Amino acid sequence: MPLQTRRLTALCCLVVFCTALYVIFGASAAFAQPPAENEMPSVIQVPPEAQPSAHFDAVAATNAYLAQIPADKTARSDAYFEGGYWMILWDFLYAVIVCLLLLNLRWSARMRGLAERVTRFKPVQTFLYWLQYLVLTSILVFPLTVYEDYFREHKYGLATQTFGPWMGDQLKNLAVNLVLGGLLAMMLFGIVRRRPRSWWIWGSVATLLFMIFGVLIAPVYIVPIFNKVARLDDPKIVDPVLSMARANGIPAKDVYTIDASKQSTRMSANVSGFANTMRITLNDNLLRRGSPEEIEAVMGHEMGHYVLHHIYKDILFFSIVIVLFFAYLYGGLNWALQRWGEKWQIRGVGDTAVLPLAVLLLLIVAFVLTPIFNTWTRTQEYEADMYGLNTSRQPDGFAQAAIHLGEYRKMNPGPVEEWIFFDHPSGRNRIYAAMRWKAENLKLFAAQ
Repeated sequence: MPLQTRRLTALCCLVVFCTALYVIFGASAAFAQPPAENEMPSVIQVPPEAQPSAHFDAVAATNAYLAQIPADKTARSDAYFEGGYWMILWDFLYAVIVCLLLLNLRWSARMRGLAERVTRFKPVQTFLYWLQYLVLTSILVFPLTVYEDYFREHKYGLATQTFGPWMGDQLKNLAVNLVLGGLLAMMLFGIVRRRPRSWWIWGSVATLLFMIFGVLIAPVYIVPIFNKVARLDDPKIVDPVLSMARANGIPAKDVYTIDASKQSTRMSANVSGFANTMRITLNDNLLRRGSPEEIEAVMGHEMGHYVLHHIYKDILFFSIVIVLFFAYLYGGLNWALQRWGEKWQIRGVGDTAVLPLAVLLLLIVAFVLTPIFNTWTRTQEYEADMYGLNTSRQPDGFAQAAIHLGEYRKMNPGPVEEWIFFDHPSGRNRIYAAMRWKAENLKLFAAQ
């Protein structure tokens, strides 16, 4: 057996061995117990202050809803969400350290060398490098991943999986990233080699098209890898939702549900895909615990994303971001390689060994721009909130949904805190928006 083949085989064996250790020791750990209780009250009554009256006050109604949340639940969700602020920092620093290790210990150059010894075909070299890079970085970041996505989620009662199924999802995610990431890497490095001066322009275009492709296929081909997606057939839920859709010019024929409870206790819904793959989906946690009014409010919100063309606006926004990122990469890579390229044994921008450097540069700018990205998303979510209120006419259902989402989101942050860290409006602001809407539409509730 050739030396390079033996080395590649050894790498694959290492991956299998590490995975087996994770599964064996993780599954034997004491994680079979049910998750710690974290649920907000399942039945949320409309408080007297939120009942329609001539003296209705939106602020008083908002405070009355918030008062229904037990103090220990508020403290728990606040601790979870505020801990996430630190996780953003630790994730960033940990990823930076991994990138620097790959560069300064020349692991990246060695992986490039192994790929070149296996084959002379450049696209295959790129894919083999990506395979090594993905596996090695996944192993290096695994301690943080298992803490953040498994231990911490169980600690706060948000996870339902034992270690074995959770690890299975991690391996599925690894496989998806291997295929899609490998295709993108081959495409981008091919562009760099053929267009050494204008690669950042063509790379921007290719990345944008790949992003659109990913959004298009995700609901139909990627989501079912992890969860079962099915048409919802309960007429008590489906009929009001489809009626709302028809009334708002949405060509929806079905409502979908996903078995998210196999992984998490989180209640959520989403709009995904676009054109013929667009789907409005609610998870089974929302179906199980949400009132009919709450479900209608949530689905009205999701319809808002569709009617307001948020997916298309996201594509336009991120097309600008991608072009700016590639222009920044063009200058940043050339500057860094002039200073440290020889030390890292990187031959140039077209060398696959440059990938950790590119990731490092993107990590830095993405970390700095976190408030900008959050503000973009939060603004769209607020627009969808207002559309959903006008569509569903369920302000109390909307308030109930905001409280349930408060199981893993801080309800009452400060304004600067919300601007930096929140990609959705805070729970207090969402409830207040619903109660303000109700105050302006009391005539709709006068007869109730």
